[in-house]
Amino acid sequence: MSMTRREFLQVMGIASAAGLFPKTLFANNANNFYDLPQFGQVRLLHITDSHAQLQPIYFREPNVNLGLGSMKGNPPHLVGNSLLKHFNISANSLESHAFTYLDFASAAQKYGKVGGFAHLATLVKQLRQSYGQDKTLLLDGGDTWQGSGTAYWTRGKDMVGACNQLGVDVMTGHWEFTYLAEEVLSNIKDFKGDFVAHNVLVKEEALFDGSPAYDEDTGHAFKPYTIKELNGARVAVIGQAFPYTPIANPSRFIPDWTFGIRDAAMQELVNEVRATEKPDVVVVISHNGMDVDLKMASVVSGIDVILGGHTHDGVPQPTEVKNDGGMTLVCNAGSNGKFVGVLDFEVKGGKVKDYRYRLLPVFSNMLEADKDMQAYIDSVRQPYLDRLNEQLAIADQVLYRRGNFNGTFDQVICNALREEHDAQISLSPGFRWGTSVLPGQGITMENVLDQTCITYPETYGREMTGLEVKTILEDVCDNLFNTDPYRQQGGDMVRVGGLDYVCDPTQGMGQRISEMTLDDGTPVDMSKKYKVAGWATVGAQSEGRPIWDVVADHLRAVKTVKLEKLNTPKLKGVADNLGLADYTI
Repeated sequence: MSMTRREFLQVMGIASAAGLFPKTLFANNANNFYDLPQFGQVRLLHITDSHAQLQPIYFREPNVNLGLGSMKGNPPHLVGNSLLKHFNISANSLESHAFTYLDFASAAQKYGKVGGFAHLATLVKQLRQSYGQDKTLLLDGGDTWQGSGTAYWTRGKDMVGACNQLGVDVMTGHWEFTYLAEEVLSNIKDFKGDFVAHNVLVKEEALFDGSPAYDEDTGHAFKPYTIKELNGARVAVIGQAFPYTPIANPSRFIPDWTFGIRDAAMQELVNEVRATEKPDVVVVISHNGMDVDLKMASVVSGIDVILGGHTHDGVPQPTEVKNDGGMTLVCNAGSNGKFVGVLDFEVKGGKVKDYRYRLLPVFSNMLEADKDMQAYIDSVRQPYLDRLNEQLAIADQVLYRRGNFNGTFDQVICNALREEHDAQISLSPGFRWGTSVLPGQGITMENVLDQTCITYPETYGREMTGLEVKTILEDVCDNLFNTDPYRQQGGDMVRVGGLDYVCDPTQGMGQRISEMTLDDGTPVDMSKKYKVAGWATVGAQSEGRPIWDVVADHLRAVKTVKLEKLNTPKLKGVADNLGLADYTI
């Protein structure tokens, strides 16, 4: 007799209370959890923002994900119990742990790690084979080639190989473009699927000088879309790469390419594809960020679904967005290999008639590792194991990054920067990638690389006036909390060390940051100069040591990480925001 999904979750709760080791139960009941009913004729599988995490990891979801204006109180800006209530998810359940930060440490111990490409491979194979291999597509939203030591050392080649092994059919990109242009093109050549990005063009002067392009007449640097035949249905997949790449990341790596949202060009392309290719389904694989996707879905018609990434939002159900052409679904599938989105379409008369969607958490205890993928992973990691496995310190609390303001691992980075450069203040980018470490765990060099491994890791120490520091905070805050999604670039607030301040996200540009003080309570003088340390400069390369060496030395010295202070700002104007929980205002 098979166990229903509800019965399985009830048994899980009983077993946990009894202290049973979860893998035993998981192994026996994974098929029930991951066995989806048949529906429709076309299945799209969606992964995004895996950030080169080949191994299973822990990843804490945010307790701060504020939405402002029309985004207030709506997905993806829901956290904790507000998210559970909105999506009717039971508290203290497997799914509660997957989608929220609630009781993270204890729940992580109970349910185990998430992701891992070997476990992901097992699930993908099951989802494709149970539905029909010729009826499915596997789509990757990008941020795949960056985020680990092995990806950095192999210049993304390890992830290209993993995606080929996984069977990714189509992908787009963002952090992929933080390698040199020739490395990007080499990786795309080795990738066995289609790399699509309609909104990346080759600059006219570069075309004139002979820079390669997918289409010299249109200026497209890459294939803008691809057509796939699935079970008698034609599926068009259009690529939307991260539109702000040359602003958010160094343009010096990719000097010949220009990016942008380009929603008018998207509408023209959708119209052209509809007219000439006669697709039954039009899909956009996007790295805009979910708020941008929601706005694009409202102004561009003719798209059936936008499968989005960039902002790392694990959203259990699609948002249905009305537009002039009818309705577009917007989905977002989390990050770090933690989820697989499964979208089944019923297609009739050349149109989508209905759909079913599930965002499946990838629990490594519930899925056997695929032997071929695990062998591949072991082979690419083997040359680097000694360095990856070096234990630097012990975590005395959960170390994490994700959230609008400082996470605990961010604070470790900021503290290390201040020590390295003898600085009063430190600044660290609000990246949303970076795995979590549980209390009592050893912090390895791999954990540090998961937080810091980029192609522009150099640190700096320089003098800045109080006004210059405030201007930086205001600029990033406007990027994060602008009520026009098209003016958002993703990421979270710049992290700070040695500095406290008050933030009112509801105010306008230049008015959100106030009451800046040093750790000892001394008010920051706007005209006075302060020693400031930081890393990841987008403009010219800095001179200091790579950030991972700085953080590793700090951890070796402290031995046990127990943070005395977290430099999170005091917040105003957001007490009723459903994207805020367990935060002292």
